[in-house]
Amino acid sequence: QVQLVESGGGLVQTGGSLRLSCAASGRTFSSYAMGWFRQAPGKEREFVAAISWSGAYRYYKDSVKGRFTISTDNTKNTVYLQMNSLKPEDTAVYYCAARVFDRVSPNPDDYNYWGQGTQVTVAS
Repeated sequence: QVQLVESGGGLVQTGGSLRLSCAASGRTFSSYAMGWFRQAPGKEREFVAAISWSGAYRYYKDSVKGRFTISTDNTKNTVYLQMNSLKPEDTAVYYCAARVFDRVSPNPDDYNYWGQGTQVTVAS
């Protein structure tokens, strides 16, 4: 049973930083792709970033390029999302997702497993 557990959300001021973590368990993830998505109140879930577990492929939403960095730590089975220069429009619940195929994708329907989410609030 695949489990994804996010942590690291919180309240931060505009321009601040947060690092989200997603601890993955229940499988060997070397052939998986991992993604971060977010959902703000009243809006649809949207893609933020994705990475192949090997780290060979990464893909970002345009509005977070240069501010967010996705990475994996194979020794800890953990995926990270380092978020810098945060803006109020980054406020959302952030979800970690796993895809049983080592190709990154911005489509949430391509992902097979999801975490419970962690709240990120950026105060103006």
